[in-house]
Amino acid sequence: MGTVPIESLAEDMFSMVTECAGKKNLKAGDLTKAMIAKHGAEACTKEDCKQAIRLLIDSGRCVYSYLGGSYIQLPPKEDANPAP
Repeated sequence: MGTVPIESLAEDMFSMVTECAGKKNLKAGDLTKAMIAKHGAEACTKEDCKQAIRLLIDSGRCVYSYLGGSYIQLPPKEDANPAP
């Protein structure tokens, strides 16, 4: 297994999703490639990245959205447009 803690990977991924919010839709593969590029293939495996993504989705910090493909995004803001 990799040497980068899953929680740290999740934090890095969350930062990346936050930075790209509204500008670029990120796929799970994009996040995985970015983390492996950042930490190195020996320290960060695809399986580690899958677990980190699962952590973000399960915690509700990120959500999957389907826009002609599966993307990872920040959850929609609650009460952005409150009903009258």
